[in-house]
Amino acid sequence: MRKSQGKALSSSLPLSCLVYAAGHEDEGVCLLLSMGKYRILLDCGVEDLQNFPEEDKPPADLVFCSHAHEDHCRGLLQLHRSFPELPIYTSEVTAKLLPFYWTDKDSQGNLNWCQTLPWRSPIHISTDLQIELVPAGHLPGAAAIIITHTTPERNYKVMYTGDFSVSNFQLVEGLSIENLRGLAPDVLILEGSYGTVRHPHRRLQEKQLMERINQALAQGKNVLLPVPPIGLGQEILKLLRSHHQFTGRDLDIWVDNSVAVTCDIYLELLLQFPLSVQNFAKHQSLFWDERICPRMRRLNHPGSFIPSKNPGVFLVDYKSNLWQYLTDETEEWLVLLPEHPKEYLHPDSPRLELLHNLSYVDIETYLLAEHSDGRNTTQLIHNLRPQHVIFTHGSLNYLLELASLEELRNRYQIHSPVQGILVELPIGDRFVQPKAPQPVYYEGELNEIGSAIAISLPDTISSDPRWKNIADTGIVQARWQGEELVVRGVSQRELLNSNSRARMSSDLDCCNRCRHYSNQRCWNRSSPLYGFKVIPEGYCPVFEPIDENS
Repeated sequence: MRKSQGKALSSSLPLSCLVYAAGHEDEGVCLLLSMGKYRILLDCGVEDLQNFPEEDKPPADLVFCSHAHEDHCRGLLQLHRSFPELPIYTSEVTAKLLPFYWTDKDSQGNLNWCQTLPWRSPIHISTDLQIELVPAGHLPGAAAIIITHTTPERNYKVMYTGDFSVSNFQLVEGLSIENLRGLAPDVLILEGSYGTVRHPHRRLQEKQLMERINQALAQGKNVLLPVPPIGLGQEILKLLRSHHQFTGRDLDIWVDNSVAVTCDIYLELLLQFPLSVQNFAKHQSLFWDERICPRMRRLNHPGSFIPSKNPGVFLVDYKSNLWQYLTDETEEWLVLLPEHPKEYLHPDSPRLELLHNLSYVDIETYLLAEHSDGRNTTQLIHNLRPQHVIFTHGSLNYLLELASLEELRNRYQIHSPVQGILVELPIGDRFVQPKAPQPVYYEGELNEIGSAIAISLPDTISSDPRWKNIADTGIVQARWQGEELVVRGVSQRELLNSNSRARMSSDLDCCNRCRHYSNQRCWNRSSPLYGFKVIPEGYCPVFEPIDENS
């Protein structure tokens, strides 16, 4: 097994982190922290337990579950069934949300094996091992953990954030940097989901989403929002119930069953929510109340909603088949997808490019960030002042960009391990920083060719998985940012979205109206563009209109 590189003055306490799953792409998160004689499993987001070394022995002395998202908890029930005596710790809210993922009714009703801990109260697991949970933002019940191992020489501290956000959401307050300032853990294990990306303020994100929904409704369009059953959907529902553009509005908000079940659990846990949410719930129901507009109703199946003269808003499980909502050509729809989707849509859902070809469906994205951006992530690190920093959770390229930041590399020992890596964490007064990750800058050339300018870049850039998003369309945009020229690619979704906003005239002879146009390519053997990608508004002499009767 490979080990991370780096040198330091060794501590007397063996300290390491074995990565079972690092949370890259669709991979879950599962880390084994070793502190001296103790082994602590941080989350269990693996599909099965086959990667654990010994099937007949517990993989750890205790388990910590940071929050109730599937990529952090999907293996917990199997782990408990395999080792019933293994203690599993989490927050009270998380323990109430976890059974959502379990179809076994006996497991849903029995939570005794999941030990809940209070906030900000150090708990001694043994005489020399202490753990403390602090709210991490991101999701109700989401917790970061501070682990302290006491030895005769000194105290060793490790902090694991799980998924976190320092911004205040509608239903959960952000992780408090102020309360953690100067903690100085020896090791900080944290997520870097958005890499170095910077986002606008949370309230501006919410405002822009509400304005877009309001605009679509004013245009007579239904709005369909595929969301995860826990977290984002409830945030949007709270926004719709309390935002000034919708308060008192004659509007039906339909919520499918999987999202609605979580809403019911939230209502049982109101005392665990911020005071602002509790005060809101004293005057009107947080979710279900048909006496107050906008009305929020359950959608048990697509045909169960009551037709209204006004368009409605539909929040559905993002794993459901969207096609079942979009078959009525008499209704116009706006489908809003998260800008940072965690999962692919259901396999039975129509491909997005096919939906774009439907004249009555628009597809757009919105930003309602669920994690801290690059700026807040680095701010947290600087305030905590750890010696080692381990980045997990997110695209490996995003994590490497974070690990490459000079402001971090000059101060801390940075690790961004992949699955199967053992990261040794020697503690001392000085260290030699490991070799920097692969470069994130590419040198090229500019050439003026007549009235155009060509940019040449080395072909090594195409080895990055993100390259295909640009190469798929071959279209880039450039703008000035101070004295620097910033070039960005235009993705297929963005290109299709711009085309959907500018609908072509019904009598325009273009590729979008041609019977040979499919999946962005021309399939007319008589055309010189046969087999090539073409733009929807393109045209060639062998154009043949779509047969309206077929």
